Amino acid sequence: MQNDVKRKLEDLKRNQPLCGGGFDLESKKLRLDELEHLTASDTFWNDPQKAAVSLKELDQLKADFAIDKKMSEGLSEVESIFELLEAGDDAELEAEAQVKLQDLEKTISDLEFRQILSGPNDNSNAIFSINAGAGGTESCDWAEMLLRMYRMWADKHGYKNEIIDFTPGDQAGFRSVTMIVEGPYAFGYLKAEIGVHRLVRISPFDANKRRHTSFASVFVLPDIEQEIDIQVNPADLRIDTFRSGGAGGQKVNKTDSAVRLTHLPTGIVVACQNERSQHRNRDIAMKILKARLYDLEMEKKNKEKEAIEDSKKEIKWGSQIRSYVLQPYRLIKDHRTDFEVGDPDRVLNGDLDGFIKAYLLSLAS
Repeated sequence: MQNDVKRKLEDLKRNQPLCGGGFDLESKKLRLDELEHLTASDTFWNDPQKAAVSLKELDQLKADFAIDKKMSEGLSEVESIFELLEAGDDAELEAEAQVKLQDLEKTISDLEFRQILSGPNDNSNAIFSINAGAGGTESCDWAEMLLRMYRMWADKHGYKNEIIDFTPGDQAGFRSVTMIVEGPYAFGYLKAEIGVHRLVRISPFDANKRRHTSFASVFVLPDIEQEIDIQVNPADLRIDTFRSGGAGGQKVNKTDSAVRLTHLPTGIVVACQNERSQHRNRDIAMKILKARLYDLEMEKKNKEKEAIEDSKKEIKWGSQIRSYVLQPYRLIKDHRTDFEVGDPDRVLNGDLDGFIKAYLLSLAS
């Protein structure tokens, strides 16, 4: 066993990736020093938008070096254990080395996977929307189940997630709901979920206990307000305020604090009713509007490329990316990658990493 563990250690030392990907450690160190010098200057906040982008890059570089330090320390600890084992066999020390190597393998695997998240917005926060499809109460309930699944996934990864707008269903669930997910590579991971999700189950709303099929679509945008300069002419906006409501026991706001923005040239409408402050709701709605305008602009610039990719990414009923079957058998299968899990409860409780990684790796291959 000791020889097996030692061989694994040598493999890890040979295959250890540079932290975070993109370029070598020396270049990253130079960039880190440059950003730290820049943030300490008196003129750093003269351009708040540029400053925010620089701070985000600085935080990511610091995180990269923290991971690299953790890996280097872990490898040193295992080497120290082997020095102790040279004095004689010790099953307890061998077991400790095995556990530490497994942790290091997982860290390296995560780093290697993260290197495929190299898109211009992959490290952005995500603006995440779910819309119920045809099927009335069934689909609205399915939209709420999906919302719970994604919030549990975000919680498992330490991502902050906040609902900012919703339209409740007539009897249950949501007709539509939008939330912001904040954390490293939130958009890079969640873009794998864009598409139509199909549920097959015995309906809890059917007195005859018949099997029903429900659909809901997921759409994700990068939160890029601080990273790009999208100008919105106030003359192009219609701003409406209304009274926000609560669902499921939430307190109802008695003031007209909810805000709806309509961008007249494009017809894009966004709303926010999460905060009690009208000013805060307006800020969040503007953030989403800018993200949608950016997405629209990128779509125009990449029209030819988008035409090729439409077959992969088009969202329409009947072109589901994943099926969640609870009856007559239990299986969740992604139709793009054929990745499947026979334990739906685990997936619906937020264990989505297998599906996300399978899809993103398929794009990189």
